[in-house]
Amino acid sequence: MAAPQGWELHTSAYVINEVAANVPRLGAQAAQQWTLLQPSLISLPDVVSFPWITVFPAAKDRPVLFTATAWSDVLLTLDRRDFSEMIGTHFYTLAILTPAEFLRQQRDLGRWVDQS
Repeated sequence: MAAPQGWELHTSAYVINEVAANVPRLGAQAAQQWTLLQPSLISLPDVVSFPWITVFPAAKDRPVLFTATAWSDVLLTLDRRDFSEMIGTHFYTLAILTPAEFLRQQRDLGRWVDQS
């Protein structure tokens, strides 16, 4: 759905490694979808430190947050364990949403029409 909308899908080596570690636990369908999604991802350099004040307890996911803030407008995540308090909010200028919330927001703004 991203390309026709003009959306770019960003990732980084850190995120790729996190997905590779977690996808097998999600089953064969998730692994198949991940294989299909990978060619459309734009890989950007990881950002592991941040110059502004940061209070984020999940140290292992700071590179996800910092990299998204450096390169993207929105962080899409299903990680409710580490990002639960941030979903639906912003980290500086970065919106943090679930994919479903993002699509609803885009639909409500008239930027996306579900054609499925």
